[in-house]
Amino acid sequence: MAEAQQPAPDHPEPDNGEDPGTGKDPGKDRGTATGAATGEGAGGRATPSRRAVLGWGGAGLALGAATAGGAVAALHGGPDPAPAAAGTAVPFHGAHQAGIADAVQDRLHFAAFDVTTGDRAELVRLLEEWTAAARLMTAGHPVGGGGFGGPPQAPPDDTGEALGLKASRLTLTVGFGPSLFDRDRFALARRRPQALADLEPFPGDNLDPARSGGDLCVQACADDPQVAVHAVRQLARIGFGRVAVRWSQLGFGKTSSTTPDAQTPRNMMGFKDGTRNVSGTDRAALAEHVWAAPGDGSDWMAGGSYLVARRIRMHIETWDRASLQEQEDVFGRDKGEGAPVGRSEEHDEPFLKAMKPDAHVRLAHPDSNGGATILRRGYSFTDGTDGLGRLDAGLFFLCYQRDIRTGFVPVQRALARGDALNAYIQHVGSAVFAVPPGVRDTDDWWGRTLFA
Repeated sequence: MAEAQQPAPDHPEPDNGEDPGTGKDPGKDRGTATGAATGEGAGGRATPSRRAVLGWGGAGLALGAATAGGAVAALHGGPDPAPAAAGTAVPFHGAHQAGIADAVQDRLHFAAFDVTTGDRAELVRLLEEWTAAARLMTAGHPVGGGGFGGPPQAPPDDTGEALGLKASRLTLTVGFGPSLFDRDRFALARRRPQALADLEPFPGDNLDPARSGGDLCVQACADDPQVAVHAVRQLARIGFGRVAVRWSQLGFGKTSSTTPDAQTPRNMMGFKDGTRNVSGTDRAALAEHVWAAPGDGSDWMAGGSYLVARRIRMHIETWDRASLQEQEDVFGRDKGEGAPVGRSEEHDEPFLKAMKPDAHVRLAHPDSNGGATILRRGYSFTDGTDGLGRLDAGLFFLCYQRDIRTGFVPVQRALARGDALNAYIQHVGSAVFAVPPGVRDTDDWWGRTLFA
């Protein structure tokens, strides 16, 4: 729940729940999607759909090596598809993956996967297929041949629950966990970046292994929850037999923003969250604190970033009984306006020494952590009850940085040691991922630089 990371940008962008419709992508150099979705491969050759390879039981399996690439070819439907609904699609191609510096959408479906195949070539094919499917879905199109109209004896290529819905600013962001590099099962051990650091045990952690780790991750963000859930479902379906979902998390109500000029969102404790987050239009800050660069130690990651995901349980029943004064002392901000202690406006420069020594804002501020700065994209969650009559609710914390060792780690060390907020929260899930650079064009795919 790290506070504040960056002053307001020089070139803010509005965050009104819709893509501004300019074709531009904040903080990125991504091209616009062009062309139309087709059922043909390169050179206009018709290609078999995924159901032709996988859907006809024994007959499909009997095709053998002759159609091993059919699923990939079907998903690579020629040129980059045009958005199905103008003004609601975020460009897919670019130097950086979408879903990091873009204006934060309202809904999240995050999933971590275990890779179940031991075949490096199969893993590469999976990433190619995932990329092709993501290219379609982020433009508002169904996967492959769609959700209906195909052979009645075979399952459709797309499950169909997003048919007729807009793209809803869907972004799909993929990352690689440390375990993908372990034991050299895919000949990747030497390519693990040092910046992809295993997190140390922090005081107060109560991590559930079933909600932690993962070989791969997919972050789906959209303004429509059904669009986000559909996207992860399709990727899981495409990956059947090669990956399995390890854990997943739904999120709502963004708790931080990459567009600081917009109204600051509030977390489940009722406080504004992300007042001083890195702006998606502040290219200098992004280059310094978020994007990996050549010379950082792993050139295949240049243009990528490093993700920390933490599931933070809030003891909201206890919090709800705390006095307003105590709540404001815990955060170091006024609950109504969001102004720092001793200031009158939310975006006023905090005077850290005016806050209590254990105030959350004071401990999380870059000035208290040697300048450590992260970009946050957290979401609230409620997952039923804990069996003891309490809501299982809190913050699904997501942050991106150029190096986990100089980003999240020093901030969390300070918070874990003395944050007054620790009386009301507990970290119960954790994972880290290397998020590779963006997909440059229709010949590119997620992770190509790693497997080159």
